[in-house]
Amino acid sequence: MTNTVVQPPTRPHREAWARAALALTAIGWGANQFAPMVLLYRERMGVSASAAEAIFGLYAAGLVPGLLIAGPLSDRVGRRPVVTFAVLLSMLSGVVLMLGSHGLAWLSTGRVLMGVASGAAFSAGSAWVKELSAANALAGAGARRASIAMTVGFGIGPLIAGALAQWGPAAYETPYIPQLILAAIALVLLARTPETVQRWQSGILGGGLLRLRGFGDRRFVGVLLPMAPWVFAAATIAMVYLPGLTAGHVKGISLIYAGTAAMVTAMSGVAIQPYARRIAASPAGRDLSRPRLLTLGLCLVTVGTLADAGVAALTGLGAGQAVLALVASVIMGFGYGVLLVFGLAEVQRLAPPEDLAGMTAVFQAFTYLGFAAPYVLSALKNVASPSTLLLVVAALGVLTLVVTLRNARRTG
Repeated sequence: MTNTVVQPPTRPHREAWARAALALTAIGWGANQFAPMVLLYRERMGVSASAAEAIFGLYAAGLVPGLLIAGPLSDRVGRRPVVTFAVLLSMLSGVVLMLGSHGLAWLSTGRVLMGVASGAAFSAGSAWVKELSAANALAGAGARRASIAMTVGFGIGPLIAGALAQWGPAAYETPYIPQLILAAIALVLLARTPETVQRWQSGILGGGLLRLRGFGDRRFVGVLLPMAPWVFAAATIAMVYLPGLTAGHVKGISLIYAGTAAMVTAMSGVAIQPYARRIAASPAGRDLSRPRLLTLGLCLVTVGTLADAGVAALTGLGAGQAVLALVASVIMGFGYGVLLVFGLAEVQRLAPPEDLAGMTAVFQAFTYLGFAAPYVLSALKNVASPSTLLLVVAALGVLTLVVTLRNARRTG
C-alpha cells in the first residue's frame, strides 16, 4: 500500500507556491491561446465553424483522462514530476500546433496533447499550490492562488496569440512561440520548487490509482458535479462561440477581437474572485444549505447567456454588435470566476488530504465538459437560430440552479 503525507513548506520556501503557480499560468496560456486561432483557421484555411470548434473541444478529450490519472498519480509519486511532465508536454503540443497549416490532423493532435498536459497540471498543480500555501496563508488562499494562476494564463494567452496572428509574421506559427518561452522558464523554476508529498512506494500502478474519488460523497455528487460543466460552458461560449457570430462586423481586426473577447472573459473571472472569496468567508457564505456563491454564479451565467441571446438576435448594428458581445462576456466571465472559486473551495473542504488531488481531478474533469458547448451550439445551427439555442442554454442554467440548491439543502 502507498501512503501519502503532505509536508508543508519550510520557512525558506515561503513563496515557493509562486513557482508552481507559474507552471499553471504557462499551461493555462497554452490551453486557451487556441481561441482566436479558431477564427484564423476558419478565415484563411476555410475550416467550417463546427469543425474548428470541434478541434477546440478536442482539448477535453485529452484533459479528462489527464485529470483522472495525473491527480491520483501525483498523490503517489509527488507533485513535481507530474507537473514537470505536464509543462514539457505543453511545449510539445505548441510545436505540433505550429504545423497546423499542414492539415487538421496536426491541430487535432496538438489540442489533445494540450488537454493531457492541462489535466496533469491543473489537478496536481492546484493541489501543489494549495499545499505550498498552507504554511503562510489564510484559509482558502491556496484555492484562490491556483484559480487566479490558471485564469491569468487563460486571459493573456489568447490576447497575445490574437495580436500576433493579426499583425505578426507567420500567422500560423508565431502565436505559439510566447507560450513556449514561458513554459521553458517555468520548467527551470520547477526544479527548485520543494516537493510537498512524502510517499512510501510499493507500486505506482497498484492500489486503485484509477479509482475515481468523491463519488461516495452526496454533496460532491449532488451539488458540485451538476454545477461543474457550467464553469467552462460559460467561459467558452463567451470566448469562442459568440465571437464567431460577431467577428464578421469587425473585419480587419477579427483575430485581435477574438483574442480580446477571450481575455475580457478570463480577466472578468479573475476580477470577481476576491469578492467571491469575501462572500465565501462571510457568515451567510458559510451556510452549507444555502450556498450563496453557487446561487450567484449560476444566476450570472444565466443572465449572461440571456444577454448573449440578445446580442445574437440583433441585426443591423454593425460593430456595435461586437461591442455588446464584449459586454456580455464580462457577465459570463463573472459567472465563470464565481463558480470556479466555489467549486475548488468546496472540493478542498470535502476532500481528505490523501484524496485532494483525486477529487480535484474529478471536479475539474466535469468542468471541462463545458468545452463542448461551442461545438454543440454550432452543430445545431440548422435546428434553431443562435439566439434560440442560447435561450435553451439559459433555461438549462435555471434548471441546474433549482436542482443543485435542492441538493444543497439536503446535504447542508
